[in-house]
Amino acid sequence: MNAVKTGSHAASTLEKTPVGDLVDGKGHSSGAEWLTRYSTSLMGVFGTPQRVLVRGAGCLVWDADGKEYLDLLGGIAVNALGHAHPFVTSVISSQLATLGHVSNFFTSPTQIALAEKLLALTHAPAGSKVFFTNSGTEANEAAFKLARRNGASPDGTTGKRTKIIALEGAFHGRTMGALALTAKEAYRAPFEPLPGGVVHIPFGDVAALEAAIDETVAAVFLEPIQGEAGVRPLPPGYLKAAREATTKAGALLILDEVQTGIGRTGKWLATEDAGIVPDAVTLAKGLGGGFPIGALLTFGERTSSLLSAGQHGTTFGGNPVATAAALATLHAIESQRVLENVAVVGDYLRTGLAAVDGVTEVRGEGLLIGFDLDADVAPAVVTAGLDAGFIVNSPGPRTIRLAPPLVLTKDQAGTFLAALPAILQTAKDAQ
Repeated sequence: MNAVKTGSHAASTLEKTPVGDLVDGKGHSSGAEWLTRYSTSLMGVFGTPQRVLVRGAGCLVWDADGKEYLDLLGGIAVNALGHAHPFVTSVISSQLATLGHVSNFFTSPTQIALAEKLLALTHAPAGSKVFFTNSGTEANEAAFKLARRNGASPDGTTGKRTKIIALEGAFHGRTMGALALTAKEAYRAPFEPLPGGVVHIPFGDVAALEAAIDETVAAVFLEPIQGEAGVRPLPPGYLKAAREATTKAGALLILDEVQTGIGRTGKWLATEDAGIVPDAVTLAKGLGGGFPIGALLTFGERTSSLLSAGQHGTTFGGNPVATAAALATLHAIESQRVLENVAVVGDYLRTGLAAVDGVTEVRGEGLLIGFDLDADVAPAVVTAGLDAGFIVNSPGPRTIRLAPPLVLTKDQAGTFLAALPAILQTAKDAQ
């Protein structure tokens, strides 16, 4: 490796320790040693990592000690095509070798092509537009600003629409605007006062929704399926009621499909069969197949004109590499019939989970699945699952969440179903 000619310590360190070796873990520290180094160099906002992962292929990952795991969380619904997908990685490498970053003073063919593709896939009406971000929380921040503009008077000052409605149990991100939309008190309390005007109403209660929406409401934010709350789908008819009430009051209906979008439920959008057209949709997670990218889609000319030049921006959002990664991901999902696989394997998993002793309820759609247990052992199930070679998540004391790569096979899902009874017993014995 040629050293960067700056005389820097970093350059000489890279020369002695090739980046490739750091990535795959060859000849370096054990997992325990890496975690010790982690604790002395990184902020503790995530607690202690469960493992040090060094390599992935498809739905499998390996840790620094060489142990193999079936990844049933997919980086929390991010790795839509699994790890190291050959087509996506080749497109990213090719784009980075061609043009990596241009700032928002310029655009690129991949940015324009991705915006057009997303509008086509979502059947967006004429006049719809896209704003690219780097993450889901940033997409929701942009949507928060969009809502504020819906509340502005013609002269640009704040008008009578000052209220934004979200649901109890909602999770929309951790930046300040997105956090104001998020309902969990433990996330909110350390950072109050948050941006004002957000009201949280009971989940799934149509009467409470209709009572809350009036001429003071700028927007309603909804997740079709609440992931952080334990994979809770909105009840049938709720979205239609929300669309009717917001239209009547002149409020925006903004759908957070950060977790549910891009094939996660077996459809491009979880809400595409709901019989409604929202005013805006936020996307991220699976959009880049593991590469950071988010998007705000505004539907129709009125909504798309609410934010004008200079009112929002991003340095990295929509860069050529991220948009190329997203285009490659969408192409692979289409060409490899991934949506069909999501429906088949999702049904197989939910049916199998419902038959496991100790599982009391199974929820979700496609490959976004939550299942409840008959005891408060979910965190112990995560630990026992890791020991058995499976990565899962516990959003609650009795709830396990699965959001695996969309390319998970029935055989791979079957290995988890076969191992789950023993995992549950190990977790209960550990209590």
